[in-house]
Amino acid sequence: MLPAALQAAIARELAGASRRDLAERTAATSQAYRAGLGSASVIKGRDDALAYALARMPATYAACVAVFDEAARMAPGFAPRTLLDAGCGPGTGSWAARETWSSLTDITWLDASAPFLELARRLAGDDLAATAIRGDLTAGPFSTADLVLASYALAEIPAAAQGQVVTQLWAAAEGVLAIVEPGTPAGYERLLSARDTLIAEGAEILAPCPHQQGCPLAAPDWCHFSVRLPRSRDHRLAKGADAPFEDEKYAYLLAARPGVASPARTPRVLARPKVGKPGIDLKLCTEAGALERRFVARRDKPAHAVARRLDWGDAL
Repeated sequence: MLPAALQAAIARELAGASRRDLAERTAATSQAYRAGLGSASVIKGRDDALAYALARMPATYAACVAVFDEAARMAPGFAPRTLLDAGCGPGTGSWAARETWSSLTDITWLDASAPFLELARRLAGDDLAATAIRGDLTAGPFSTADLVLASYALAEIPAAAQGQVVTQLWAAAEGVLAIVEPGTPAGYERLLSARDTLIAEGAEILAPCPHQQGCPLAAPDWCHFSVRLPRSRDHRLAKGADAPFEDEKYAYLLAARPGVASPARTPRVLARPKVGKPGIDLKLCTEAGALERRFVARRDKPAHAVARRLDWGDAL
């Protein structure tokens, strides 16, 4: 759920706004993104940015919080003071980062969209201090920061330029680089390419991979995860949805400078565990870089008790 201060700021933005108009703008924006168009072609002004925020901020925030919580678990001594939120949109990822790390005191937003940056400022108010820079992600280099985030941003960049952008994001990251993408096969492919680039640059992959080897998954399978979030009434109206919750599918990559973390490498659960009467089936990515199916029998009570607490995306 969004922080109370952010919810209040969105409510102020919605005061007097036409819910029908916002729903129509949301539908048009979603259709444009599915067609492969970027923000510049669909976010033309204040109302477009607000419609996007109403429809997408909750899910983006939930995915980023899940990723940052995993970063904090893998690198418990990491306490970033500075953040570069590259392709920040309305600032969603910055709110999520501060939820995980209270140590953050210096936040920089970078985005090519003036309407997004203006909305980010209004939503932040006095609750989230940040420096806003209007600029294209392909026009690096970037200012350095302890934590660098690119949240749902690579899809906005031409494929031919993505490798160079990842290299520049990594050059800016003095501690950890977090990349979050939609949990689609295309998002996974972008992250696979970014992973190869980062390993070649000497990065340590913290998560979700428990290894530095090649990905063991083969098409049509792909690595992604899911987080469930509640929907407010306005959120449901904007998306034309009836369900009181939403499942956001996302993919991510956490890379760290050597020495930032000394993570214990354990298998990662790559799908929702299948629970049956005889026991629990787990799909795992292992420390050796292999895909493994592991059955935990109910009669093995200690192991079964551990397996019962595991969910999709957890480390063993």
